[in-house]
Amino acid sequence: MNYHEFLLFAGLAIVCAFWLPRFVSGREPASSSLLILAGAAVALAIADPPPLFDPVADPEWWEILSEMAVIVALFATGMRLDVVRPFSRWRATGRLLLVAMPLTIGAMCLVGLAAGWPLASALLLGAVLAPTDPVLAGDVQVGPPTEGGEHPVRFALTAEAGLNDGLAFPFVYLAIAAIAGLTASEAVTWAGYDLVYRILAGVVVGAACGWLLGQVVFRWPGHNVLAETGSGVLALAGVLVCYGATEFVHGYGFIACFVGGLVFRRVEEEHAFHSDLHLFNLAIEHALTAVLLLMTGAALGTYLALVTWEHVAIAAVLVFVVRPLFGWLSLAGTNLDPRERWVTAAFGVRGIGSIYYLAFAAGSVAAMPHVGELWMVVLVTIAMSAAVHGLTAGAVLSRIRADEAENEDRHTSAPGPEPEPVR
Repeated sequence: MNYHEFLLFAGLAIVCAFWLPRFVSGREPASSSLLILAGAAVALAIADPPPLFDPVADPEWWEILSEMAVIVALFATGMRLDVVRPFSRWRATGRLLLVAMPLTIGAMCLVGLAAGWPLASALLLGAVLAPTDPVLAGDVQVGPPTEGGEHPVRFALTAEAGLNDGLAFPFVYLAIAAIAGLTASEAVTWAGYDLVYRILAGVVVGAACGWLLGQVVFRWPGHNVLAETGSGVLALAGVLVCYGATEFVHGYGFIACFVGGLVFRRVEEEHAFHSDLHLFNLAIEHALTAVLLLMTGAALGTYLALVTWEHVAIAAVLVFVVRPLFGWLSLAGTNLDPRERWVTAAFGVRGIGSIYYLAFAAGSVAAMPHVGELWMVVLVTIAMSAAVHGLTAGAVLSRIRADEAENEDRHTSAPGPEPEPVR
């Protein structure tokens, strides 16, 4: 398959993936699964798959495309949050980040060890698969800016996806260091530099960039603000500034992009320009995601003979056991009712972020043990998550919207206090 043939295939596959579900339902979540299936079908149909379909041998393009998709999605995720106070709204998110994610990393590390992998590769497996995805999880997250209706489940999943991609990075670096042979002094350096400094740098630089960008767009000069131009490309500019500046000082750019979008939105929370920026970011995000899903399916088709029951079992353990179990346990004591806890715990969508982490690690280590096995598990996990979560997200979202409408009706119809009698 040459370059132009790939373009033809990609265009037709994307159109069909979004068009065909219309014959069955008004919802589009199934498009993710259809894109993966289309990629697998074309890889199986051609005799000589191109290098782009082989991330084990050539992960560079996978890293570049997934990195751009994730940072665009993270900035947009930060912008979408309408109400961030009181801070008690973040309680469920904090539990998912500080309890569920480390437990997931540990559990998947144990699964890797049980499969016979060395400790470093097992740790990388846990780190790569731990974060939920800000790209593919959009269907169960909050809506566009100023739309409102931020159900606690949607808020928790959105905020979690915005932060845990960056918070998984220290464990990826730890696994890379362990592959090279981690010493005691290097472990101390990792704790101080990779775990503490780079997270703090991501938060501080992201907040500073978001605030400065907000002043440039909404405040300076006051008589002719840039927001009046309606140019959505400023959203991409904000992403690039936050990410580039943070990486320049060796912070975590993923964290910076989410925090930057969050702080940028706070400068002028209700300005209509946020909708323009969101639509522009969304178009870029969807385009890159569609291509990456086609590549994921194509890689699965290319490697189909190498996929074993162990790869499927590891993916199933994460999707059906580890994430739901630890998500449920971590949310104990929050203000979510049992059904909301279950939905929040179960919808830990895996996707583009896992591709980036593995491609990054593969490009950072000259000879990574079990790299092929890691790719098989990640690709199978993404396909399984796209099928399970994508095909059920519409129904879950409908239920959440019904709950939101019911709560709103109950609030508006509640009787007010009786007037005092006239004396």
